[in-house]
Amino acid sequence: MIKMGAKIDDAKLIVILLHGRGATAESLSPIVEALQMDGIRFLVPQAGLNRWYPNTAFGPLEANEPDLSSALEKVDTLVKEAHQMGFSDRQIAFGGFSQGACLAAEYVARNAKRYAGLFIFSGALIGPKGMSRNYPGSFDEMPVFIGGSDVDPWVAQDLLSETASVFEKMGAEVDFRTYSGMGHTVNQDEIDRVRAMLLKAKQIAEVNVE
Repeated sequence: MIKMGAKIDDAKLIVILLHGRGATAESLSPIVEALQMDGIRFLVPQAGLNRWYPNTAFGPLEANEPDLSSALEKVDTLVKEAHQMGFSDRQIAFGGFSQGACLAAEYVARNAKRYAGLFIFSGALIGPKGMSRNYPGSFDEMPVFIGGSDVDPWVAQDLLSETASVFEKMGAEVDFRTYSGMGHTVNQDEIDRVRAMLLKAKQIAEVNVE
């Protein structure tokens, strides 16, 4: 796992950031650098075999077990470690790209609380399109950013839209953006929107801590 950004004693916000399939924690360094600001510490875990689960995110859930459950537990361990270091849920944000974004979305949906925020770059909730989603809990206006392409061959636009709808119904404040013709990547507008989200969350945390 890579730890970047503010030292733990100086951090007001923890961001758990998850890499995509076939990638590494190091591959997210440019995104961390683009989002970095004082008071934010990034935790970027490394998946075994460079992937969180073996098959498409949008097939039957059982096709990705036991890897999916193991990946969710890994994220949960990081959350518990943050709690042990004195960070509240409102001081913990989640994000990811591609497969990592799917995992981040699924973890947050299954463990709904008022976190600092969630950002999803080219990802969606795990499971087949149209599956019943009855997650317990509420987000109490937690900010969520969802961004992706209208021509992404890996994550269809209707999956993004479905994910946005689920989070809205659970009480999140969702900023959902579709970018025409964009590849399977992250663009500057997405970075700018997530920076604004994290800055606001950090400012709120600073007031509450002090």
